[in-house]
Amino acid sequence: MKLGNKIHLYTSVLVFVLVVLLVLAIYFSFSRMMIGSEVEQTVEEARQTASTFNESADNFSVEQLLRAYTPTEGMARIVLQDESEAATVTSPEEGSLTDESVQYYSEEYERVVEYDGERYAFVSVPVIWTDGQVANIQITDSLRPTEENLAVLRIILIVATIVAVIPVFLSARLLSTVILRPIAALSATMRDIQTSGRFKRISTSSKSRDEIEQLGETFNEMIERLEENYHKQEQFVSNASHELKTPLTVIESYASLLQRRGASRPEIIEESVEAIHSEAVRMRELTQQLLLLARQSEKENLHISEVDLEAVAADAVENYRGSYHREIELSGKPAIVQTDPDKVKQLLYILLDNARKYSSDVIDVKIDTTETESVIAVIDRGIGIPEKDLERVFERFYRVDESRTRTSGGYGLGLSLAKDITEALGARITIESTYGQGTAVRLIFPVTSE
Repeated sequence: MKLGNKIHLYTSVLVFVLVVLLVLAIYFSFSRMMIGSEVEQTVEEARQTASTFNESADNFSVEQLLRAYTPTEGMARIVLQDESEAATVTSPEEGSLTDESVQYYSEEYERVVEYDGERYAFVSVPVIWTDGQVANIQITDSLRPTEENLAVLRIILIVATIVAVIPVFLSARLLSTVILRPIAALSATMRDIQTSGRFKRISTSSKSRDEIEQLGETFNEMIERLEENYHKQEQFVSNASHELKTPLTVIESYASLLQRRGASRPEIIEESVEAIHSEAVRMRELTQQLLLLARQSEKENLHISEVDLEAVAADAVENYRGSYHREIELSGKPAIVQTDPDKVKQLLYILLDNARKYSSDVIDVKIDTTETESVIAVIDRGIGIPEKDLERVFERFYRVDESRTRTSGGYGLGLSLAKDITEALGARITIESTYGQGTAVRLIFPVTSE
């Protein structure tokens, strides 16, 4: 069964059951109230009869007194202690009531009884009989008018229930349609994506904040993430095929050269092995950076904690100095920020690697802090970057000088990756350079006030 039909069915059944229960509660409450009122009225009549009997028993006969208080559809009688009838008077239509059994009650008694399929209000009230003994004045009053009123009430309630359920049934169908409209749109969008292979989003309303709306927003976020990852994969394949083509060509050429002339010319072996090794190293570094750029957003891999930038920088500088045997000077003071220490180290390695490739002089790493921000600056005294290229250095695969980059081993990926990481950390990266004099790259971290 479809979800819309389930909502329609369950809603209709639930509302119908609730309406029926409400109608039954109204009917039985009203029935009990009306019958109780009739019984109370009969009790008052019996008491009035007993009072009149005690006051007027000497002036009127028993039958006359009973006839004056006999119900229009019932019976009045006096029952003695030995359960014999002293007098009985019935209305013309209720003569059959005299055939019912006689019972004496020592106290006032009331109940609803049934004779020949009809209900009556029966009341017994003690009264002093003429010889001084205690007798009962028993009045039996038909509840037929009340039953007729209750029958009319039943018809009215049944009609009202039907009239109420019909619009509920129709509104349940409308409700299920309205509720499932976003889900239907979601299903249609998913089918369209499946058949067309294009990423689409469903329209959402900012006014509604219900679960269906949140489902639509979650779907759009998921599609956005899938589209982003899809484009990353496409870009990775394109970038990898483009960037790996040159080193693979070099390796293939030198391998062919070795195959053709390596046996007769030993100097070619040394040249070829060196070239193949160099290009293999370049391919490894390029592949690592491509994988870093192709993976999911850096924001999903953050481990934020309280970090001293000076300590992190000192650790990164020491490791890099030992690996590449370059002179690096670190200066500054402690700077406490909320960030991911591993990501900060990764940023420093990227910037130090760029400084190493494009300069042969001392590399300076400086730490500075103010009330609002802390800064790590990596400064080299290398060849610098022309002013016209500064705005594009963060673009992927952008190279300031192709020939120089090929010689020094750059790919145009490092600063692009650094920018992605700094944005994920909520930090900023800036670059200043003078062509022929050197470059300064600054990582700026906000200081969170306690």
